[in-house]
Parts: sequence; C-alpha cells; structure tokens
Amino acid sequence: MILQAERIQLRPWREDDAETLFKYASDPEVGPRAGWPPHKSVEESLEIIRTVFGTETMWAVEWKETGEAIGCMGYLSSSASNLKIAENQAEVGYWIARPYWRKGICTEALQLVIDHCFHEKGITVLWGDYFLDNPASGRVMEKCGFVDTGEETLCPKLEIGSDKPVRVLRLKKEK
Repeated sequence: MILQAERIQLRPWREDDAETLFKYASDPEVGPRAGWPPHKSVEESLEIIRTVFGTETMWAVEWKETGEAIGCMGYLSSSASNLKIAENQAEVGYWIARPYWRKGICTEALQLVIDHCFHEKGITVLWGDYFLDNPASGRVMEKCGFVDTGEETLCPKLEIGSDKPVRVLRLKKEK
C-alpha cells in the first residue's frame, strides 16, 4: 500500500533501498534518537529491511523529488508496542534522515499514518513516545494532534536507551 502526500509518499521498503538506508541510518545522530544503533554496513541495512521494515505497518518515506527513501514511518500493534496499550490501539514510530530535519516531512508522513490507522485499520487510539533529549520528535506528534499524557516510562524493548525515560503522548480518534 502506498500513501501519498504532496512532497512524499509512504511505500513498502524494497531491498534496493539498502544502500540509501545505510547512508542515512549509519549517521550517529539518527538511530540513537529513535532507540537503535547506527547501521554498520549495507548488509545490516538490507537485513533490517527484510526483518524489521518488511511488514505492512512500516513504510519507507520516499522524497518524491528524488525517489530516495529518506526515513521510516510506521506503527506497532499492541503486542509489539513498547507501551502497555489495548488491542485496538497502536504505537507510532518514525525517523527521518538528518538532511531532511526541520522541513515538516515527519509531520506530513505521520499525518498519513494517522489517517490510515483511524480510517482504514479501525484503530481508536494512537500512542507515541520520545526521549526527553529529543523534543523535536514530540513536537511532530503535537503538530498532528497528539496530547502529552504527563507520563514518563521506560521502553525495555529498545536496543539503545532502554534505561532512559520517554515522554508518552496519545491521540484519540474523533467520533
């Protein structure tokens, strides 16, 4: 499934995205902000595409101007979530390559996922979280209508930062 916006589209990851994924995911400023280590090789990036990104709930964020995958946007079901959430709820997750930061791309991509989850998947509540030292991620969610719950928690499933608190936000589907 492909989700379209003006500047980007969300599309399934392809194996031929591995080199581009490595180019951006090897940046030490990107992965740790989202809870994963920088990629060490194109082969590792290919394996991530096959095992982590190869689901119907994870999309490559493609910059339409170049056709390049510049990030990842998706959601986790309640069983895969880092948070304790109900069955008809999901947790959003995303990252964007550093050259594309502060351009509204993440907000545009998240809005596509929100619309998909609420209108196509029957999800009633979306959750998100961000490390306290990455407030830009929280601002993306807030721009899309997420509300700060005031709760902080740990995410033990993360590869990096499982011992660092995250701030939890929530977005309820309007009736």
